[in-house]
Amino acid sequence: MSDSTAVAHGAAESAHHEHPPYQRHHFETVAQQFDATNFAMWLFLLTEVMFFGGLFTAYLIMRNWYYPAFVEGSHQLNVGWGTANTGVLILSSFTMAMGVWSAEVRRKGLLVLFLCITWILGMAFLGIKSIEYTEKWEKHHVPGIHWSESSFLNPRSDPEVYKEYHDKPLAPDMADKTEMYFFLYFAMTGMHALHMIVGISILTFMIIRAQAGAYTTGHVTYVENFGLYWHFVDIIWIFLFPLLYLISRY
Repeated sequence: MSDSTAVAHGAAESAHHEHPPYQRHHFETVAQQFDATNFAMWLFLLTEVMFFGGLFTAYLIMRNWYYPAFVEGSHQLNVGWGTANTGVLILSSFTMAMGVWSAEVRRKGLLVLFLCITWILGMAFLGIKSIEYTEKWEKHHVPGIHWSESSFLNPRSDPEVYKEYHDKPLAPDMADKTEMYFFLYFAMTGMHALHMIVGISILTFMIIRAQAGAYTTGHVTYVENFGLYWHFVDIIWIFLFPLLYLISRY
């Protein structure tokens, strides 16, 4: 084989094995890399489903055992704030979906815009939740740290609403079980808020990278997988909102 033929052959081999910069060396094709990362993301979300599923199951069992206490505890939550947070997260799911679309059509400006809006909405959710947590602290409804069951032993300021569920104040043993309601409330909403904080932290990184031109060169797997995570966190809240705020009230 002549030198020129060898050089041409080597160039052809090099072109054959050339791959995009975002393709990891241990994957043969971009499609294979996408399938692997997508499968890993769904596997992670499955573990999250099992985790929150355990919390939901514990809540439903305890609610069945101590129904009057859970009704009373639910009446201490602000449905208005809960509804506002639900609207915020639904809107953030839309902007996140638009962010994924922007990455797919390689619109850098739109991608950065929608990621920033999603970030702002995530912060708004945490801000509203912090208002609710502050209210719980002021009312001594933080189990084990700042707790008082005295507010559950006497009718609330609106006796007619109170009488709808109780002919008389909660018995001391049942009033004590309201602490279990708020323990589960903080456990479930706290873990959800932690997932929101993680998501917002990742969003911050993504916004910086998107401004540098990442995610709009054909590699959208990172944005798509994060979108799955964000939608999952939103869906968890869609279950938390009626469980904690609504079904024990109406």
